[in-house]
Amino acid sequence: MYPHSHGGREFRYQAVLPRIAEHVDIHVYTMRWWSGPKVYTENGVTFHAICPLVPMYRKDGRRSIIQGIVFALFSLRLLTCSFDVLDVDQIPYFHVFPLRLIATIRRKPLVATWHEVWGPEAWRAYLKWLGWLGWFVEITSIRMPDHIISASAQTTERLHQFLGEEASITTIPNGIDIAAIAEVPASPHKVDIVTVGRLIEHKRVHVLLEVISSLHARGIYATARIIGDGPDREALQKQAKALGIDSAVEFLCDIAEQKELYSLIKASRIFVSLSTREGFGIAVLEAITCGVPVLTTTAPDNLAQYLVTQYSLGSVCGTQTTEIVDATAEILSRADAGHSPTADSWIEEYGWETLVQRIVNIYRPGLIEPVATAISKEEFV
Repeated sequence: MYPHSHGGREFRYQAVLPRIAEHVDIHVYTMRWWSGPKVYTENGVTFHAICPLVPMYRKDGRRSIIQGIVFALFSLRLLTCSFDVLDVDQIPYFHVFPLRLIATIRRKPLVATWHEVWGPEAWRAYLKWLGWLGWFVEITSIRMPDHIISASAQTTERLHQFLGEEASITTIPNGIDIAAIAEVPASPHKVDIVTVGRLIEHKRVHVLLEVISSLHARGIYATARIIGDGPDREALQKQAKALGIDSAVEFLCDIAEQKELYSLIKASRIFVSLSTREGFGIAVLEAITCGVPVLTTTAPDNLAQYLVTQYSLGSVCGTQTTEIVDATAEILSRADAGHSPTADSWIEEYGWETLVQRIVNIYRPGLIEPVATAISKEEFV
């Protein structure tokens, strides 16, 4: 949960939960990310700690399977809770199974918010010979919900590939507070390049450091700001020092408020996202709304590229380091010019108020038929 963990999913829930609470009585069950009482209420949302906090990552930087299994086991505590709709986030997969059981026993609908679909090839690349197990868990968990809220049109398309065109899926992307971003001034601490995200391998921040080194070798002494934290932070700092660019690269892992984040993004000449896997790309959308040029790549699982291609100051290049260096150099060579985000009218579609109302409509009684009342139908075999 934000602010204890930073990422696209965390920011999504930070934004939607208080707004949903204006319409329904909402309770969030999670690990104990906080100190203090196990149950507390904030902004109309009641948070319940159902188990101790287990670290999200292992020492090697990979997601902890133990964390997912522990949370799944403690999720069985919801069997004694009263609810009308059970909404589960897809990650870390394991908990979807006991929650399917609980929803069936209680004859209530299970809704799942799905951010991305990996597929068998991605699992093989991530877990090697154990990739088949990761894929089995993913494809099986996808079939558990009565209804899926998908975070992007591309994720919806992939879900339909595995579930069929008749699957009950609604696309409700991540959103932004357009008015709040517009009010934030740019920080006086200027940099050339900024990137935002969790510091893990598939975000490819290590490649960005190589790009900056290559720019320096060309005589383009670009500065960079890396905003985020994760298991790779120490290794990335060592890499920057080894490349001789540590004086030009600033690591920030303690951004307290979103307004500060927007201010720092606006203080850059270009926002760069080199992630090979993005289910949506909330940081990219925020950068677009801040009005700075955005560069990303054509990596097949980088769904943020579909946002960038719509953007008047967006650029999409290949995934090779030399291609990224060329694209970054070209953007930095342009004279700085002001840009109003309102010029890209499509951004208005991502306002939180509109998106939250669509989520609340899904929760309304009678719109979703739980599996428990339709178990004899062929589509649930």
